[in-house]
Amino acid sequence: MYHAVATDPREATRALSVAPRAFAEQMAAIADRGLTPLGTAELAAAWRSGRPLPRRPVLITFDDGYEGVHRHALPVLAEYGFPATLFVSTGWLRGPYDSGAALDTMLDWDQVRELAAAGVEIGGHSHTHPQLDQLGEERLRFELIHCREIVADQVGAAPVSFAYPYGYSDRRVRRAVRETGYAQALAVGNGLARRAQGPYALRRVTVRRGTGPDEFARLVEGRAIARTFARDRALTKGYAVLRRARQVRGWSSRAGA
Repeated sequence: MYHAVATDPREATRALSVAPRAFAEQMAAIADRGLTPLGTAELAAAWRSGRPLPRRPVLITFDDGYEGVHRHALPVLAEYGFPATLFVSTGWLRGPYDSGAALDTMLDWDQVRELAAAGVEIGGHSHTHPQLDQLGEERLRFELIHCREIVADQVGAAPVSFAYPYGYSDRRVRRAVRETGYAQALAVGNGLARRAQGPYALRRVTVRRGTGPDEFARLVEGRAIARTFARDRALTKGYAVLRRARQVRGWSSRAGA
């Protein structure tokens, strides 16, 4: 799971950005190790049908829609012939639906169309990038449907894959994602994706600016994942309790209104 690919990202995106040179080296590492990148829809379809996956499969995904995916990542992906999936927050992209809330320089819709034409799968990532499990039902479905309609209008095909903003979801959110037309969805979880997780809770591992060559090699080979992300998981568990309490208070407030 990548976010920005940038030489000089803003402070808000620095930790989750990757330098262009590092990204190129990471794609070379994938090629050198004989891994086979594939798209999110392709992975989910194979698992649904029981078809065998290609040798040593790996997903390359980008969240949010930062401009460096087109400027820096696309030429490297094209060099190796690697497919990837880009999950866009439609209200963050430059153009007619821009809400002005983006954290850094974003793609415009011409660039998104160029990525799609180059074989990058365009998936949904909500409209305004909220914590979906904290939303009421009406707003939740707006975020999912509006995102899907905008991508369909701008790219010419409705997205079939979705990624949860911040990685947050619950049973209600996953049901809404399914019912609004997405066929599969990715979380974070910082673990390997497995068929048993089901098509709406597939895990990914985070690649950061501080991910060095040795750590990246361990990630793509599936080694020491739990140890690498032990601190992240501890923080996630603690924050999940806090967010659940906020969610319950929010529902109580709406019920009493």
